[in-house]
Amino acid sequence: MKEETFVIEGMTCASCALTVENAVKKLDNVEGAVVNLTTEKLTVDYDPDKVSEAEIEKAVADAGYGASVFDPATAKSQAERQDQATQTMWQKFLWSALFAVPLLYLSMGSMMGMWVPSILNMSLHPMIYAVVQLCLTLPVMYFGRRYYVNGFRALFKGHPNMDSLVGVATTAAFVYSLYGMYHISLGHAHHAHELYFESVGVILALITLGKYFETLSKGRTSDAIQKLMKLSAKEATVIRDGVEQSVPIEEVLIGDLILVKPGEKIPVDGTVVSGHSAIDESMLTGESIPVEKAVDEKVYGASINGQGSLTLRAEKVGDETLLAQIIKLVEDAQQTKAPIAKIADRVSGVFVPVVMTIALLTGLFWYFIMGESFVFALQVGIAVLVIACPCALGLATPTAIMVGTGRAAENGILFKRGDTLENAHHLDTIVFDKTGTITQGKPQVVSIYGYGEDDQSLLAQVASIEKLSEHPLSQAIVEKAKAEQLELVEVANFTSLTGFGLQADVAGKTLYIGNHKLMVENQIDLAVAQEAVDQATDMGQTPIYVARDGQLVGLITVADLVKEDSKQTVARLQAMGIDVVMLTGDNAKTAQAIAKQVGIEKVVSEVLPDQKSQAILDLQAQGRNVAMVGDGINDAPALATADIGIAVGSGTDIAIESADIILMKPEISDVIKTLTVSRLTIKIIKENLFWAFIYNVLAIPVAMGVLYLFGGPLLNPMIAGLAMGFSSVSVVLNALRLKYITLG
Repeated sequence: MKEETFVIEGMTCASCALTVENAVKKLDNVEGAVVNLTTEKLTVDYDPDKVSEAEIEKAVADAGYGASVFDPATAKSQAERQDQATQTMWQKFLWSALFAVPLLYLSMGSMMGMWVPSILNMSLHPMIYAVVQLCLTLPVMYFGRRYYVNGFRALFKGHPNMDSLVGVATTAAFVYSLYGMYHISLGHAHHAHELYFESVGVILALITLGKYFETLSKGRTSDAIQKLMKLSAKEATVIRDGVEQSVPIEEVLIGDLILVKPGEKIPVDGTVVSGHSAIDESMLTGESIPVEKAVDEKVYGASINGQGSLTLRAEKVGDETLLAQIIKLVEDAQQTKAPIAKIADRVSGVFVPVVMTIALLTGLFWYFIMGESFVFALQVGIAVLVIACPCALGLATPTAIMVGTGRAAENGILFKRGDTLENAHHLDTIVFDKTGTITQGKPQVVSIYGYGEDDQSLLAQVASIEKLSEHPLSQAIVEKAKAEQLELVEVANFTSLTGFGLQADVAGKTLYIGNHKLMVENQIDLAVAQEAVDQATDMGQTPIYVARDGQLVGLITVADLVKEDSKQTVARLQAMGIDVVMLTGDNAKTAQAIAKQVGIEKVVSEVLPDQKSQAILDLQAQGRNVAMVGDGINDAPALATADIGIAVGSGTDIAIESADIILMKPEISDVIKTLTVSRLTIKIIKENLFWAFIYNVLAIPVAMGVLYLFGGPLLNPMIAGLAMGFSSVSVVLNALRLKYITLG
């Protein structure tokens, strides 16, 4: 199967999007098709050996719309298309208003006692009055011609849309007005009072104004991607054959040496080969504190260099950079349809035909049953058609998804799919891996006890021996000595005792460094350290004994320390009603000690990587919606098995590949932000759907004249046009609230 994205032209409402989807889904060997009305893109999963791109484009064309394969390299960016659409819509409105305003003045001015030239007085010169109105209406109809072209094409193909409603309504008013002109030409001057040219012109102008504001608002929903795209550097200073030269970013090659001066943007992903600096990576990870970078450390394109100069080797360029991958993930998430959107789809599929039927029946009711004039019946029918646009329904979900995923990306949280954003709000259980997720993933020296030995001297001697070992605990001791700026001593006769520890000579005396078994074998009395050992093991720390001349001279405790935000995160999750579980391959005693520190009561320990996924399945069998948070290769099966896999950004590529959500920062407090984004987005989607539904439920009866039956007002078609446009704008503005709500 292949996934391809197409740009769709001519869509105006949810009914259009559904029509395109259904047309493509009917093709054989097409597995799925999803249209995003906000981005105007179609994503198709199909068998390229049996279905061609041309066939998909033809299916869309047969449905009445345009389709072309989206090529990121040549296609206009979302921002450019939105800007162009907004500018075009504004120009159409201005031109429409230029003719609609005098048209409205001419038709309503004399009725309201305003001055109108005598030559245009409907009583004195009815035919001139009618012809001038016609001449002012035709340009507005020309500028709004898409409502007729798209609307009638969709109507004749059997799937009417929003344009069909507007097209039918204004055409009916226009044709009736022409009929009135015919009667005026026969000498029936009173028909000058039954012209509806101003309704046609003003409705089209107001609907165009509403579409302008809608397009303007929709453009703001994709701000996050636009900001990300603007982050990348435009040029890079490369060193080729020893010569520095500035080249466009597109010409940087893998392996190039790149010089980055203080304050400059890092142009591509790479590894530092010389220099030292602090890098601001906030635009990629949301982390505000600069990160220190030295030789052999990774740097990422679009991050900003601090005060130092760096030389780096380019390793990923173009679409392979972290920034490009982030943009791709956000776009994919925004393109995916959330399950809740199916509600709007089901309604939109039948909405327009039902509205057209209601409009017809309403007109017949007032004309034949209530005995009102044909003009009255026509006006009511037009009002029903104009106000009942399903645009707001179509925008309710995608706008919220776009803003939600964009806001998450700005905070270093990447959703791979839009449906993940929705599904996250159902979670009731979160399982955390221990090492590297709850803990820092790197052993550190916690305590040093010298028994008849100076602590600093003891650490220097032990570190001198541990330096010769590759064991992670050894590296922790060496790092501690470096941090204390201790001078290491000369070591002789180094021996690694597998399963026990290390042995070496320092200053002519043999030191034994290792575990309890090594001390027992050498008959070392450990009584002096027993209390410290008990405390250390209770805290999940590993004791390392040091002996010389048959006596214990020191104890060093090492532990993978809990992250600073772990305890607070667990407490907040529990306060949100989430059940928290720790899953680890570590021994039960250490696991329980770490769990106790952070407040986790449920612990599953001593499990192998393949058993981790079984632990997830066991929780799901209890009816739980489970998220797995992890960072290592051994977490990948569990991440894939969970309802939602969350990979901590400092983790491996395999873990990230298996996950549904990626946290760019190592802090697990971002899990809180993830759930907050999901819950707020779904809340806003539900609000949008409610108001879109309630708007039509309340507005259509008013347009039908229900209030008029009981002595209330009748809805003017022009007011209906204005209300319809702003119903869509209100939905988009509601979604934009997500941009300003605190997540943490």
